[in-house]
Amino acid sequence: MVIRAGLIRILAVDDHPLLRGGIAALIGTQSDMELVAEASTGREGIERFRAVRPDVTLLDLQMPEMGGIDALIAIRSEWPSAKVIVLTTYGGDVLAERALKAGAQAYVLKALVGDELLETIRAVHRGQKRVHPMVAAQLASHVGEETLSGRELQVLMLVAAGNSNKAIAARLAISEDTAKAHVASVIAKLRANDRTHAVSLARERGMIPP
Repeated sequence: MVIRAGLIRILAVDDHPLLRGGIAALIGTQSDMELVAEASTGREGIERFRAVRPDVTLLDLQMPEMGGIDALIAIRSEWPSAKVIVLTTYGGDVLAERALKAGAQAYVLKALVGDELLETIRAVHRGQKRVHPMVAAQLASHVGEETLSGRELQVLMLVAAGNSNKAIAARLAISEDTAKAHVASVIAKLRANDRTHAVSLARERGMIPP
């Protein structure tokens, strides 16, 4: 690939070839950008970043071998000035908050890729931050709410997998009453109606995998 001088150099990290192809086609129409490298896993993304040192990196969250958040943390730990745009299917506020805290400059939904992505790339390259209004609204709506503890997240994952309180207690080596109390706390903190509703809300917010 011949790299033209003066362009915004972009790395695309996503495990879906069709999406990477779409991004390549989109960027290829722009006179001020160039796609300089692609990767299909978080670990490969780190390696490609080291090799090409892009101006802006487009990074998916859900990938094999290493997820986007871990890749983002690794990239930013080596290159604190790295400019990363999270490009994801998931609009949950918890995932967005994790990504932004890990150093992402922007959070973009794949469903809205197009001119918005191009403008976000330019804005991030200029040093600006961007969060889609829908995601920003979700973040704002949960400000000040109690967060789940590490143990409560463990319990929630086990509930999502269909485990009863007794099974959760056995898996975590705690009493059934303690497991029941954790489930009740999760339901209360998420403002859910019941266990099923709690799992549904947690998936929407990005607390647990969909």
